[in-house]
Amino acid sequence: MNVLIYLVPIALGLGVLGLIAFLWSLKSGQYDDLDGAAERILSDDEAD
Repeated sequence: MNVLIYLVPIALGLGVLGLIAFLWSLKSGQYDDLDGAAERILSDDEAD
């Protein structure tokens, strides 16, 4: 049971880090153009 003293704060810290990373990605515009990547992969423009 003593191990929970260490595991609970570590789990909460990792959760907070994940939330901060997600909010940062939202703020930096990572999810602005979701259709663009899907359309670019279908286009047949080969740049050699």
